Amino acid sequence: MADDLTVRILAELENKDSLVSSEAFPNVPFLVIKSAIDRLQSRDMIENSAIERDEVHLTAEAKKIASEGSHEAKVFEAVRQAINGLKITELPNKVGKESAKIGQGKAFKDGWIQKTKEGTLVTKVDSIKDITREHLQVIEKTKSHPDTKTLVDLKKRKLITVQKVISYKLSKGPKYAKEIVKAETDLTSDMLSNDSWKTLTFKPYNFKALGGAQSSGALHPLNKVRHEFRQIFFEMGFDEMPTNRYVETGFWNFDALFVPQQHPARDLQDTFYILDPPTAGRPQPDPASESKLDYKQYFRNIQQVHQNGKYGSIGYRYPWNEAEAMRLVLRTHTTAVSTYMLHKLALDPKPARYFSIDRVFRNETVDATHLAEFHQVEGVIADFGLALGGLIGFMETFFSKMGVNGLRFKPAYNPYTEPSLEIFGWHEGLKKWVEIGNSGMFRPEMLEPMGLPKDMRVYGWGLSLERPTMIKYGVSNIRELLGHKVDLSFVEQNSAVRLEKD
Repeated sequence: MADDLTVRILAELENKDSLVSSEAFPNVPFLVIKSAIDRLQSRDMIENSAIERDEVHLTAEAKKIASEGSHEAKVFEAVRQAINGLKITELPNKVGKESAKIGQGKAFKDGWIQKTKEGTLVTKVDSIKDITREHLQVIEKTKSHPDTKTLVDLKKRKLITVQKVISYKLSKGPKYAKEIVKAETDLTSDMLSNDSWKTLTFKPYNFKALGGAQSSGALHPLNKVRHEFRQIFFEMGFDEMPTNRYVETGFWNFDALFVPQQHPARDLQDTFYILDPPTAGRPQPDPASESKLDYKQYFRNIQQVHQNGKYGSIGYRYPWNEAEAMRLVLRTHTTAVSTYMLHKLALDPKPARYFSIDRVFRNETVDATHLAEFHQVEGVIADFGLALGGLIGFMETFFSKMGVNGLRFKPAYNPYTEPSLEIFGWHEGLKKWVEIGNSGMFRPEMLEPMGLPKDMRVYGWGLSLERPTMIKYGVSNIRELLGHKVDLSFVEQNSAVRLEKD
């Protein structure tokens, strides 16, 4: 059908400077017209410019009004015909329930009818002009109306709908002809041998055409941002910690971090506990690599620092429960891994830098910004003579490599760090300061039970992997980034990411 239309367009333009598609071909579907125009324009045979206009259409109710009259006119006519007035209860029987309901109020408002003391309806005027019907008849014929206020009123009454209609003004192009000359797509050996190529028309090569879609794998956005974080850590001399244990005992996840057993973080509302098996044994060394570490003494040290105090600390002074420490949990943070690595460092205390990026689990209420599982980015630095100023300076350097500058720090509380700092960065999109991480210096009650020297200090900080990923990719709902609601096309089509670039 589009091929036939191209011939008709060329024929119409033969003796005209221009034409409007909607006027010249009023009954041809839009897609057919667009296809024919695109075909001719690609050959420079015509030129076109789009014309947009609003077209008004009547609803089914409005078409009935245009044919039979408005609800208020029907009410007036029924009242006029009643010689002694019309009871309100009889009105639906005369004009129908819908007309009685809608038309009665409008007829009162327009001053066409009134209610007597006896409760009957009578007319106030001898005759009326059904303006609503006249407006709708005009719209039915012209698909428009000159009075904007009338259109607004009719739209409120749900009698019309407004649709945007696109038509095209067409004119002759530089290669206009009465017929479409078939363009060759290939240059053959026969054309070269008989010189026919000299007189033939060839289809121009489209350098902007996209290639065919390739079925290939794609990295998830979280993996792309994770790769960037890993490169930053490696560049700054960090070693990656093994994080292949999703299940930890309460000892490693809480007690070794000097988190008291009555802390709210250990409640069922915040932590996932394992049912089968519910507990594990005391920590013990790996015979292949950790035979020199004294886990028994470490276990006793943790018990004493909680229960009675040790290493200059008064502790929490409560009866520490070994059974509570042996309960199995889905790890709530990767700091459990950091604790394990720092305990190993006690065999040969020396400056060290560790990092990890892996999944953690918390019993959160799922919403647009929270999931029950997410990824934590964590880093620790162990060295002698570290101070709070050094932590702030390092945080500024670390986050600058992510493209975040001008940090602000706010004092905070963590059971296992003192001092503790919340880290805020300016979000240009949101135009406000947002929390981007948490940091602090690990407490002596956590470090000295491991056997680390008293003068060794450890920085620790962490942030989620999802938040910077959501900011970089413009994702407002975390469930669209991780979980069963992820759109695979989003994964396939998302761009690469550089954290230090906008």
